[in-house]
Amino acid sequence: MQAQLTAVFRKVPEGYIAFVEELPGANTQGATLEEARANLKEAVALILEVNRSLAEEELQGADVIREPFLLIA
Repeated sequence: MQAQLTAVFRKVPEGYIAFVEELPGANTQGATLEEARANLKEAVALILEVNRSLAEEELQGADVIREPFLLIA
């Protein structure tokens, strides 16, 4: 899957805070820019995994159609 999102890194005294503009809840921090980038990738992956799991639980037993969704911006 490929989609382009916007990562924002803000310098603070402790290092960097980071978030993805298009994905609420995808935020983290790191002592260095590289650490903040790595932490943000992990945060995004976890958010997507948890959201999928929650949706599956909520829709369990429901008559739904699941199909791939390609995001082209």
